[in-house]
Amino acid sequence: MIAELQCVVLDCPDPARLAAFYGAVLGGQVDQPDRRWSLGPDWATLHTPAGTVLAFQRVADHRAPRWPDPDRPQQFHQDFGMADLERAQEQVLALGATLLDAGPDERGWRVYADPAGHPFCLVRH
Repeated sequence: MIAELQCVVLDCPDPARLAAFYGAVLGGQVDQPDRRWSLGPDWATLHTPAGTVLAFQRVADHRAPRWPDPDRPQQFHQDFGMADLERAQEQVLALGATLLDAGPDERGWRVYADPAGHPFCLVRH
């Protein structure tokens, strides 16, 4: 095992509204304090009773998916937590991932694409 799933992140135009919607559907606490994420107008979270965390990320020019239209595909990414970001990067790159955004090291997370192009983040915890 390289990492553990921390949350699934959905792109949206209004993070607070979408978090409230899923909170009403699934129960749980919207924007529960959590050292892993900074909350604000561009990011909201939902900690569900089952332990799953959903996160909602503002995208300025969000285009809603249209099922099953391939020109408007589904949009989300996963965050995976681990202690050693450098080691995890070596492992996912060896498995066929592509580094998309290394960012500054103090940020503590990096963005990759899986072999099919889906984005995911490795997040130091």
